[in-house]
Amino acid sequence: MAIHLLDVFGSASIGVYSLATDRMLIVPPQVPDSKAKKLEEWLKVRAIRTTIGESVLVGALACANSNGIILPHFARTEEIQAIKSALDINVTVMDTRRTAYGNLVLANDQGAIVDPRLKGRDEKTIADTLNVEVVPAEIAGLPYVGALATATNKGILAHPLIKEEEQKILMDVFKVRMDVGTVNCGIPYVATGLIGNKYGAVAGSMTTGPELFIIGHVLDVVGEDE
Repeated sequence: MAIHLLDVFGSASIGVYSLATDRMLIVPPQVPDSKAKKLEEWLKVRAIRTTIGESVLVGALACANSNGIILPHFARTEEIQAIKSALDINVTVMDTRRTAYGNLVLANDQGAIVDPRLKGRDEKTIADTLNVEVVPAEIAGLPYVGALATATNKGILAHPLIKEEEQKILMDVFKVRMDVGTVNCGIPYVATGLIGNKYGAVAGSMTTGPELFIIGHVLDVVGEDE
């Protein structure tokens, strides 16, 4: 297992454009085959090639774990079918005005935290789809929890200014180790530049050696491979 470095569309913000779990990887069709194949090899999962609502911002618009995926209301029929055809998981299209569920929800296979502004019925829908307990919470006093941390079934890397009480919530919900750090030379919105699963992790191409060291420790992956 290793940490790998990559850019997508010339951007180090790979987490904005891609989504990974222990069972799947979603990348836009516009990503070159060579890069999609690298991601498949590194994360040891099959890539599903689709947009979300005709947008390449897959990681910002969708959230997922091994049990299910949450999509915004404008997800198209063919995109939903592409996911269902590739994998037998719960697929839910949310009937709300909110769209950036990748930024609103942080999940692994043990639990999830969500933007506290989400309504109770939406929390229940997310809990049922992902088949985990859902807890409203903030990270560093901010509600965009999905953008502020990356969670796998091995660990969580979170925004450096996370509060002690927020750390406790995350560790209780996700039941994995946790640490703080940044990506892409100091960006605290960790999920914008880091995806991972139990097999490995991929960070944005501007991520530094010290940042990689912390990522490797908390996500239990080692090494660097460009």
